Amino acid sequence: MNSINTKLSFVALGKFLSQFTLDEQVQSDDVLFNDLYFDKFRDLIALSQSHNGWFTPDQVYFSIQSWAEALTEENLSRWLSKYDLKNNKPKTIGLILAGNIPLVGFHDFLSVLISGNKALVKMSSNDQHLLQFLAQYLISVEPKLYDYITFTDGKLDNFDAIIATGSNNTARYFEFYFKVKPSIIRKNRNSVAVLDGSESHEQLVGLGEDIFRYFGLGCRNVSKLFVPKGYSFEAFFKAMYEQKDVIYYEKYSNNYDYNKAVFLMSNFKLLDNEFMTLKEDSSYASPISSVFYEYYDSIADLQKRLENDAEQLQCIVSNNLIPNSIPFGETQKPKLWDYADNVDTLQFLTSLR
Repeated sequence: MNSINTKLSFVALGKFLSQFTLDEQVQSDDVLFNDLYFDKFRDLIALSQSHNGWFTPDQVYFSIQSWAEALTEENLSRWLSKYDLKNNKPKTIGLILAGNIPLVGFHDFLSVLISGNKALVKMSSNDQHLLQFLAQYLISVEPKLYDYITFTDGKLDNFDAIIATGSNNTARYFEFYFKVKPSIIRKNRNSVAVLDGSESHEQLVGLGEDIFRYFGLGCRNVSKLFVPKGYSFEAFFKAMYEQKDVIYYEKYSNNYDYNKAVFLMSNFKLLDNEFMTLKEDSSYASPISSVFYEYYDSIADLQKRLENDAEQLQCIVSNNLIPNSIPFGETQKPKLWDYADNVDTLQFLTSLR
C-alpha cells in the first residue's frame, strides 16, 4: 500500500470531519462522498450517547474537530518526515483499543495504516461505532485499504505485533499473553498540574478544560494538583465556575454525589464547590468529579519526584515551572507526534521489518 495514497486518504477524512461541529453541520462541495456519508455520520453522532452515556454531543464533536484539525496534509507530512516509510511487506498489527473517550484509539489505527501495515482491530464495547464508520469512509476514498482493515469481536489471531491499551490489571494479562510478539502495552496513566499561585484567570480557566473535558475520563485529564504550602484555592475555584454546568449531566452528578458521600463518611477533609471536590491525597488517580491535591516544598524536589514517577504520568501542566510541561488548556489537543506514554508508535511499527 502506497504511503502517499494512504496519507491523502486521511487528508480527505480530515476534510470530511471538518464539516461537523457542535454549532452546525454544513456540507462542503469539495468533500468526497458526502452523498454517501454526511447524513449517516450526523445521525451516528446523534446516537453516540445512546451507545455510551458519556459520549455526549459536546464531547463527540470536540473529538471529531480535534482530528479534523490534525489530519491536514501539512501536519501529516511534518509528522511522517522523520520516518522511513518505504514499501515493505505489510505486517498485521493487532490493536486492542480502549473506549474511555470518543475515538481514543484512532491514533494507533492511523499509525498502523500510515506505516503501510494492516490493522486487526478489537474495539472496546464502550466505543464500537465511530471508528468503524470512519474506516468505511477511508475505504471509499482508497479501496485498496479494504484489505488492510479488519475488525473482530473474537480472539485476535494471526498477527505479527500488538498494541494494547488497558488498565494496570489487564496490562499484566496482555504482557503474559503476548510475550512472544513485539508489543506496546499501555497501562493506567494520569496527568497533573503544578501551580505556584501566579497563574492568570485565563490560565486557570484553561486548567478547567484540562480537568473536565471528557468528564475527566481520559489519561490526559488533570486529576492531581501540586500547590505550594499556603496556597489559596480561591482563584482556582473562581476559574472552575465556568465548568459549573457539568453537574446537570446525570451520570456526572451521580458520581459527584457518590464520591463526595464516600469521602465524607470516611471523615476526609474536602474542599467543595457543589460540582467538584478537592481532596488532599498523595495518589495520582482521582475518581470522577474529584481532583486530588498535594503541597510541595520546592519545585526542584517536586521535579525529581515527577521524574521518578514518569511511568505513571501522561502529561504535566504548568506555567513553565516544570521542563517540557504543557500549557494550560492544551492537554486534550495533542499533536500527531505527541505519543501516548512517550512511546514512538511509528518508530515501533517501521522497525518491524
